[in-house]
Amino acid sequence: LFDAVNCLAKENARLLVLGRKHMLMNSSNWKRETMEEMQNKADFFFAENISEDDAFLLYATLRSGKHCKFVTRDFLRDHKACLSDSLTRHLFRKWQRGHQIGVSPSAEERSINFLPAFRYDCVVQTTGDTWHIPYKDVFEEKYSYQVPSKWLCIQQK
Repeated sequence: LFDAVNCLAKENARLLVLGRKHMLMNSSNWKRETMEEMQNKADFFFAENISEDDAFLLYATLRSGKHCKFVTRDFLRDHKACLSDSLTRHLFRKWQRGHQIGVSPSAEERSINFLPAFRYDCVVQTTGDTWHIPYKDVFEEKYSYQVPSKWLCIQQK
């Protein structure tokens, strides 16, 4: 968390960190000095220790506007499963892909790679006589926010 806050704070991003109240207790996992340093770089909201913090994350992201992004390793599958119909689940996945920043561990010690949220939708797209079709070379399991990185471009002649 410390490395992520430091990395994002360098980009002058406005940060809200959602955590649980146990993080305020000085312990081997949550040093008071480290927490104070992070609180100088970001706003914090501490939920009850037994709370479901995903609801706070989703609310804060939605309430902060359409350009707000969020970082979590959670795939939010439980929340998608609660949605009543396939169209709503599809819209949630589309929203998630456009707002969730992925985290990838770096080979370097104490460094984090952030995978940006997608600026485009992963569906067949067309402009005039040209189609762009996302595809994968091999079948592999993927999470709902991951999309193929290859696109086939077909142009009618």
